[in-house]
Amino acid sequence: MLMRTDPFRELDRLTQQMLGTTGTWSRPSAVPMDAYREGDVYVIALDLPGVSPDAIDIDVERNMLTVKAERRPVAKADDVQMELSERPLGVFSRQLMLADTLDTEKITADYEAGVLTLRIPIAERAKPRKISIGRGEGPRQISG
Repeated sequence: MLMRTDPFRELDRLTQQMLGTTGTWSRPSAVPMDAYREGDVYVIALDLPGVSPDAIDIDVERNMLTVKAERRPVAKADDVQMELSERPLGVFSRQLMLADTLDTEKITADYEAGVLTLRIPIAERAKPRKISIGRGEGPRQISG
């Protein structure tokens, strides 16, 4: 039901990690995620530790889901000298093409312990259903 939109995203993530570059709004870093089905709902869990809920944008346009977030540096006093900085800063993003069988009008989002969880229900029209067979009244004569 979900399709990746960029096959080179993982390569970009590894390159950025090795070079120590941060994401920008024009070239954001990748967001790690899990996607799975739980009954009649697709669940997408994105890792965004240290990101304020106010710094997360979730948009759906047609069937394209976009999640963008920004982790800013923590304000430090003038007398603080950084010894080690391994936590990535900057802009993070993930885009997913959603299938037509998902109900994008009913997406819910929760953010807890640094994990953004999106729940997308399967549309009613996509669920299996039984079709009853009516009883015909037999052949009719058309008069005219």
